[in-house]
Amino acid sequence: MIFKKGSGWKACFDSNSGRYFGEYGGMQAYHLYEITKEMFDRLDEKMKESDAGSIIGEGRHLYMSVNDRSGPPYTVVFDDDYEKLCPWADVIKSAAVWPDGLTAAAVRLFASEKNNREQ
Repeated sequence: MIFKKGSGWKACFDSNSGRYFGEYGGMQAYHLYEITKEMFDRLDEKMKESDAGSIIGEGRHLYMSVNDRSGPPYTVVFDDDYEKLCPWADVIKSAAVWPDGLTAAAVRLFASEKNNREQ
């Protein structure tokens, strides 16, 4: 595995699977994505979290956890295999996991989840 890491983010190329992944965020909002080689290549270790997050966020969302002041904490699992795909990730887990039906509705409704629609 090849890693790139900056403040608040980390990306990985898994040479066994030939796939690329990235994570960013912290306690209030954590995100895990599958990204492309091109996205991985654009990441620079001196990059701010917001810039890296913008690049990583272009990928396919695998998992997110939100625990902010706008409501109760929740977790959305877009790909049930996220732990197998990214055993290196520092996944932050919050309380309730959205049910599959609610996750499917979010994927259909929100433009930010368009990369998950074929799953």
